Amino acid sequence: MATYVFRHKVGDIDAWLKGHEDRVRLFAPASNGFRTFQDADDPKSILLVVDSDDIEKLGAIINDPKIQHIKDTHTVLEPITMSLEVKL
Repeated sequence: MATYVFRHKVGDIDAWLKGHEDRVRLFAPASNGFRTFQDADDPKSILLVVDSDDIEKLGAIINDPKIQHIKDTHTVLEPITMSLEVKL
């Protein structure tokens, strides 16, 4: 299991927050859960901490053009950046 951090901005934080259950269902095939954070100094900047055993599948879900309508509904703004844990 690995932990990944995804960051992106949203156009409407209320619309994005209402989409939580959609994200749970969307990420379920490639995730063992996620936590949601909001930047303290920018309420439209979102960070998801995702636990996944299959990052390729998760990336395919996030980048699938078929889910663009979900991104639009939730006002997700590109780019979506991904960070990995650095093993020291």
